[in-house]
Amino acid sequence: MTPVLPYKISVLVFLENPAGEQLLILRRQAPNFGNWSPIGGKLEMATGESPFECAMRETFEETGLRLGLEDLHLFAIIAEKAYEGQSHWLMFLFRCRRRIDALPPDITEGRFAFYSRAAIDQLPIPETDRAALWPIYDRYRDRFVALRADCMPGRPVQVTLEEVTPPT
Repeated sequence: MTPVLPYKISVLVFLENPAGEQLLILRRQAPNFGNWSPIGGKLEMATGESPFECAMRETFEETGLRLGLEDLHLFAIIAEKAYEGQSHWLMFLFRCRRRIDALPPDITEGRFAFYSRAAIDQLPIPETDRAALWPIYDRYRDRFVALRADCMPGRPVQVTLEEVTPPT
């Protein structure tokens, strides 16, 4: 049985430089302490912030890049059950249509680097990112997919696709 845990809502934003490398942050805080991941953060639910508003806010706060709605493509929604045994997460994944030209300066949450997609597989990244997030990015970043991931500690991550739009 899935434990009763708090539910958190977040966004991740996938940004590329002109060479097509991904901007990642080495997290200095939980969740994902010591792991590389795309930028993002939690929705400000008290203000009624939408996932798109959150993606634009987090991108600006973390990188200084100001985005508009037209710069974002929502390509996935992932419901993670029992991530690290601490909470459930509903994550909205966005691909940024604008390139970021330079590496942002370090911030409280971590430090940045650009990596090729192949290099990311060799980095310390969360297991759910390895099992679900990056394969979903590779396959569906120009489409839309909804999925759930059972992340109960002590067992392999189980990913179930719930909806996939056909290619255009």
